[in-house]
Amino acid sequence: MLLQVHPKLPMRNKLITRDFCLNKLGFNDISAQDFEGYLILKKDQIEIHFFEHKTLNVLENYGQVYLRVSNIDDVYFQFVNSGVPIHPNGKLELKPWMQKEFSILDPDHNLLTFGEAVS
Repeated sequence: MLLQVHPKLPMRNKLITRDFCLNKLGFNDISAQDFEGYLILKKDQIEIHFFEHKTLNVLENYGQVYLRVSNIDDVYFQFVNSGVPIHPNGKLELKPWMQKEFSILDPDHNLLTFGEAVS
């Protein structure tokens, strides 16, 4: 039986990724200890893992994750008010597949798309 999924995304610099996710996105570091080159973050019911990839070319990074949320307008405006840049092609909008979505890029160009079902 499958229970959860925790995406693993590449990062070039643990301190920069940690700072962005904690101070801009509101995640918490839940690592039981400081693992070299690895980061475990959580916000509400979402957990994301990051692994160090020091030579990552951000222009060739295709790391992506889709995060389902509730109250997407609140999430969106929390990020905007925290200075998180919204992806130019990922503005908050209702998609034809009845999801209200927006997207951001983290410091390593991992695409984080946030979506809420709209009925």
